[in-house]
Order: sequence, then C-alpha cells, then structure tokens
Amino acid sequence: MIVEFDKDYLKELYEVGKCTNRKYSFQPQVVSKYQKRIDTIMAATRKEDLFPFRSLNFEALHGDREGLFSVRVDARYRLEFSIREEGNGQVITIACITELSNHYK
Repeated sequence: MIVEFDKDYLKELYEVGKCTNRKYSFQPQVVSKYQKRIDTIMAATRKEDLFPFRSLNFEALHGDREGLFSVRVDARYRLEFSIREEGNGQVITIACITELSNHYK
C-alpha cells in the first residue's frame, strides 16, 4: 500500500523517530512499534493482507469513527487509518494514517 500521513507529527514520528512538538511525545518503545506497524501496512497490497496477522487486531471502526480501520501498536495504543483504492487498470491502495492514539483515554 501507499501510505499518506494525515498529520505532520505522524510522518515525523515515522521518518525521524520523534516529534519536535512535545505534545506528541511518545515513549521510544511505542515509536518503534509504530514504525513497524507502518512498515507492515506498506508491505501489504490490500487490506486483506493484514487479516492473517492476529497481533495487529485489525478491525473496522464504528460509530463516530465509521470508515476508519485500526491496528494495535501495543496494548495501550492503536493506529487509525482510512483506505481508498484508485486507478483505472491496476488498483492502487492508499492508506491514510490519521491518528496514533491511546486507546484507553
């Protein structure tokens, strides 16, 4: 999949491993797992490729988060993203990463 980042801090976390904005400071082990999850999403060609990874706990969200999907980063954090497909002949799947959130807040 092609990955787009909805917010600058998400891209910065992935590429640099930390954010300049202290509001989005995460512990190093959370950042490392976040980067691995992004790599896993990038390696997938379609959302069904994520189903076999039980540790991801891939799910479609409901309610006010309808249209989004999530995977677990660790026990407390999840990664939320949307998926869209584009292209005439060959389908290109794009995952737009929207949030890294503490699931229990």
